[in-house]
Amino acid sequence: MHLLVVTQYFWPENFRINDIVTGLHQRGHRVTVLTGHPNYPSGAFTDGYRGRRVKIEQYGEIKVIRVPMLPRGQNSGLRLALNYLSFALSASVLGPRLANDRYHAIFVYEPSPMTVGFPAMMLKALSRRPIVFYLQDLWPESLAATGFVTHPFLLKAVEQMVRLIYRACDEILVTSRAFIPRVQRLGVKANKIHYYPQYAEDFYKPQPIDLDWSRKQQLSDGFKIMFAGNMGTAQDLFSVLEAARLTRDQGIEWVFVGNGSVKSELQQQVSGHKLQNVHFLASRPSIEMPQMFAQADVLLVSLTADELFTLTVPAKLQSYLACGRPVLGSLGGEGAEIIRESGAGLVVPPERPQELAEAAIRLKAMTAQQRAELGRRGRTYFDQNFERESLLTELEEKLTEVGNRI
Repeated sequence: MHLLVVTQYFWPENFRINDIVTGLHQRGHRVTVLTGHPNYPSGAFTDGYRGRRVKIEQYGEIKVIRVPMLPRGQNSGLRLALNYLSFALSASVLGPRLANDRYHAIFVYEPSPMTVGFPAMMLKALSRRPIVFYLQDLWPESLAATGFVTHPFLLKAVEQMVRLIYRACDEILVTSRAFIPRVQRLGVKANKIHYYPQYAEDFYKPQPIDLDWSRKQQLSDGFKIMFAGNMGTAQDLFSVLEAARLTRDQGIEWVFVGNGSVKSELQQQVSGHKLQNVHFLASRPSIEMPQMFAQADVLLVSLTADELFTLTVPAKLQSYLACGRPVLGSLGGEGAEIIRESGAGLVVPPERPQELAEAAIRLKAMTAQQRAELGRRGRTYFDQNFERESLLTELEEKLTEVGNRI
């Protein structure tokens, strides 16, 4: 099978589509990737890329076609909108000429923006090949939840755009079961929507604690609760800071690994409140994260109380479970249910710092054996629900089935 993958983000940007493409290629499928020039999350193009011209390169044995686009910048809604639109326009205009082989199917990877659907629509119109759309972020809901778009007229216009994209899709895969009624509401028949959760790459697995390595990373020897990933408004990290303040005398260290739009403000508050039990570490390559997670006593996942985020399953949750560490959740909905169902840790409602602090204290009071058992339960649940090979097989079968329809 020959697949065309349409994604705004691709290696060296750190997204799971890199592993999906590799996995499909390893299974004997020919894959071509239509993407942009890497500029996430820094907002500036990665060394070796300028974003001005078409660039064709190889990712191993996989052909990668990069179209011109504008960088996303930092903390600018206008620049981010132009980034989204520039890729959609460039890939729609140039994609049919550059990616003009005979494909069995077009696979669209959408962690946001939804505008990645436009190039796929253009390619389908010209090639008559089916679209399988992997939906990970709901529009217009996420635009409203993050404050990116607030005007009712604009939100309605985005909704109509999304309807148009959904109508062009032959199959829509969703990362959360709670997404299904939201997609149906925009006119998609139930038999075109399928639950397809995110997996974690094979290198996410339990690792031994290494105190010497931990100290070299400037991690303390105390009880550590670690958050890893994007530090944005959706993650409700100011509530986490308040929980850190409430536990400053409890021997609990709170460690934030990564970057994001609110990181500098978080650091300013930590400095202002003199929270010596809060530490920040820079982003690390994904392959290093299992070793980083092993040094934490508990891994933290948090989201705001916005209704959208009760529907969402954060991708980091699968990675946490895979690494066999106890999980502390400050969120509701689907993500919270997974933590409860797996027995991997404790969960409290979002935006409740007092309850989060109390749950952190409860986890610290457990014995090491009790916490290890939480981690083992999480890993077992991961193997049963989110294991890479079984989910790749499921995706492979779906792409083959859709590709053979026409």
